[in-house]
Amino acid sequence: MVKKSIAITAFALFSLFFGAGNLILPPQLGFKSGDLWWLVALGFCLSAVLIPILGILAHARLQGTMFDFAKKVSPTFSLVYCYVVYAISISLPSPRTASVTHEMAIQPIWDSSSLITSIVYFALVYVFVVNRSKILDIVGKFLTPAILTILLLIIGASIFTLDFDFGAVTFASPFAHGVLEGYQTFDAIGAVVVGGVIIISINLKDRSATYEAKKNIIRKAGWLAGLGLFLIYTGLIITGALFHDSFDAEISRTALLSGISLNMLGNTANLLLSILVSLACFTTAVGIVTGTADFIRGRFNNSGRAYGITAIIGCILGVLMGQFNVGYIIAVALPALMFIYPITIVLIVLNVVPEQYASPRVFKGVVLTTILFSIPDFLGSVGLGESISGIAKWVPLSQFHMGWVLPALVAFFLTNLKSLATQKKD
Repeated sequence: MVKKSIAITAFALFSLFFGAGNLILPPQLGFKSGDLWWLVALGFCLSAVLIPILGILAHARLQGTMFDFAKKVSPTFSLVYCYVVYAISISLPSPRTASVTHEMAIQPIWDSSSLITSIVYFALVYVFVVNRSKILDIVGKFLTPAILTILLLIIGASIFTLDFDFGAVTFASPFAHGVLEGYQTFDAIGAVVVGGVIIISINLKDRSATYEAKKNIIRKAGWLAGLGLFLIYTGLIITGALFHDSFDAEISRTALLSGISLNMLGNTANLLLSILVSLACFTTAVGIVTGTADFIRGRFNNSGRAYGITAIIGCILGVLMGQFNVGYIIAVALPALMFIYPITIVLIVLNVVPEQYASPRVFKGVVLTTILFSIPDFLGSVGLGESISGIAKWVPLSQFHMGWVLPALVAFFLTNLKSLATQKKD
């Protein structure tokens, strides 16, 4: 029974992380990484697999909600963090699903406007969000296995039929580029958001389960899901690398995935993949808007009106942003991710380390330091990096847009030493 629960939870986690938008990122990474595809893959899997799975492990310990992740900093900070995360979610990854759908499934068949696609797409999203239909849950159970089957066929066919010949590396820092591209999956944020959903689901299935039993299920399921994500992402990266000379160097992410699928499996399989990816995009958008509306409703005494207004706003934002191409949305998302992702990563790590090393003082010190040293990367992403370039160059790893990492580590050790010294005095 326990093994079955672990398997079911692992598959659920995999499905939640395995968004359709994520599929378009790894192939292009490999396409431009040459014989250093493995280094890019390590970087990508660090931020797109390991950190999200650590987020699930943190949920296994907390067994609460998203609010619990940052409450040790302060309840006010945690509330602001939740608002920011949900605002980013409905403004960027949700609209991106409409853009991916347009580029992969609509545009190749009908030469229609992306604005029309976005309007129809989010009108349907609104209908499903308001009615909370269970049809999506049923469809979702078949989507991931179907997409996985096609992807495994593509990866297998590429590895066993193509020559292991790689092109030139186009990234100045392959590992760092892989890490930053992993930000675009939004999976670390997803771990903080959806982990609570997994906790609720387990509680509903077995109310008699103990804290340790639930922790064991989530922990093992998390590592299994992480292994699956690692294998798929790495397979897609190496597949992209093997196709380095088959497409134009400036090909878009969606066109590259479609082109690889068409080359390896033919037109029918490519059409099927496009349809499945579009459906998966749709379920993701519905999930994001519903989750955001649920959060706002909870903040307004379970108000149905607050739920409906939030759903409308989420869909309007989806229409406005969804008409842009995927590449543009990814570029627009960068400043927000350069700011919120480091904070999310340190919150995840602090909730995973042993309790004695993660006091409220440590949380405050590390998070404040991370925010401070993330400012140069944020300013650089909006074109204002020159204003503080003289200061930023003295920060280790700042050239890789990870200048917050070492200061956060230093803050972690210093605040722990301070806490230890205080305990000795007491």
